[in-house]
Amino acid sequence: MTKNITLLPGDGIGPEVTQEAVKVLKAVAKKFGHGFNFDTHKIGGASIDSFNEPLTDKTIAACRSSDAVLLGAVGGPKWDNIEPTIRPEQGLLKIRSSLGLFANIRPTKLFNCLKNACPLRADIACKGVDFVVVRELTGGIYFGKKQTLKGNDGKVTANDTLSYTESEIERIARVAFNLAKTRGNKLCSIDKANVLDSSKLWRSVLNRVATDYPSVALSHMYVDNAAMQLIKNPSQFCTIVTENMFGDILSDEASALVGSLGLMPSSSIGTTSFGLYEPISGSAPDIAGKNIANPIGAILSAAMMLEHSFGLKTEAKAVEAAVESALAKGHRTADITISSDNIKPISTSDMGDEIAGSI
Repeated sequence: MTKNITLLPGDGIGPEVTQEAVKVLKAVAKKFGHGFNFDTHKIGGASIDSFNEPLTDKTIAACRSSDAVLLGAVGGPKWDNIEPTIRPEQGLLKIRSSLGLFANIRPTKLFNCLKNACPLRADIACKGVDFVVVRELTGGIYFGKKQTLKGNDGKVTANDTLSYTESEIERIARVAFNLAKTRGNKLCSIDKANVLDSSKLWRSVLNRVATDYPSVALSHMYVDNAAMQLIKNPSQFCTIVTENMFGDILSDEASALVGSLGLMPSSSIGTTSFGLYEPISGSAPDIAGKNIANPIGAILSAAMMLEHSFGLKTEAKAVEAAVESALAKGHRTADITISSDNIKPISTSDMGDEIAGSI
């Protein structure tokens, strides 16, 4: 099998962790007899520096002509004070909407060998953490109308519109229900239906779609309670579905449960096998260029690519097993090194070598 992959290394630690994911993909290709062609383009701050815009039409076209996209990260303090409409994050929003990627899948799994890196009490952590957040990606307040007005009295008012259509909610609901069928037939929908009209519609649509999935037990939870329950009893969750902003916040909260943002992969998908894959760690500019970032999130994102976009489940499992093997052997980057373990952290590239070597 030969597949074309567009690389968008981006900013900060993005190029470093993307390089390690590519290293692992090359190991997969060698072992299983595949061919992966890589084509690199710019996004975010790197694109602004070169083209004065966070995402060019040429880059979008390159992504569309490939079989999948692997993204590193965008943003950093260098671009904090530029015009908001061309900040690096706008490139991320634009690539998702331009490619029709409306569903963000974020697995949250606590590895057994990293339970001491979990900040929860031991009696909670020992129950395990293994759930997936399905986040709606192209609607809601991030894409709604924005307005900043200065009144006659000189005072400024800002507005952001949180808007969802019934069809937008239904399509993400079906992604979540189908995923829940493979994960214990439990789906928890998170909203704020006691306050927001958008959430009332969200809950109504979820209840209607649920009738097409009788094997899946659907429950509802307010977002403030969900934030608490993720800490008090994360083992209760199997699959979570929620709107854009809630999903952004809750999935970042969930990352603390596994020990580090650097461990967390994600995929952004639409109605086809095409997808965009990225670690959720962000650009981490404070450690960029130091070869100390954790590449596991990027590597597991590549595993998600192998399974969803390429249909290579065996190869994806091999990558996941290689990650677990490296961790079980005691290999740690700085973010998951606990002083009581008396383990010396290894570099980004060394972690990539260990995982690639286990393929």
